Amino acid sequence: MEAEVIKANILLPTHLSFKRMQMSDKYPKGYARGRHWKHLKQILQAENYQNFPPTDPNYVNIESPPSMYPSKKFCDITGFEAPYVDPRTTLRYANANVFKSIRSFPNEHVQRYLSLRNAAVVLK
Repeated sequence: MEAEVIKANILLPTHLSFKRMQMSDKYPKGYARGRHWKHLKQILQAENYQNFPPTDPNYVNIESPPSMYPSKKFCDITGFEAPYVDPRTTLRYANANVFKSIRSFPNEHVQRYLSLRNAAVVLK
């Protein structure tokens, strides 16, 4: 027995949801694609900052309360984040290589690094 062929008028949708859309279909010529970024002037006009109290921080008033998060500590030598502190010199360091170089510094160099951080400590 041969299978019968049935002719039917089935209309398929022009876009199948599981397939990726072509960029030309998604954004026809003349239409913007993606996100538009606003300039500061546009933000200031939209925010209507005159209605806010002067104590609240906004884009015009740069004064804001101090952060609730602890400040980050940075390596005195490299500038990377420093999870460690040398107990002898109190210099912050990021890794073992920096620690080796800190231990080889003379006291004058250590004092200069501490003075840059405004943590001048007299070492014994």
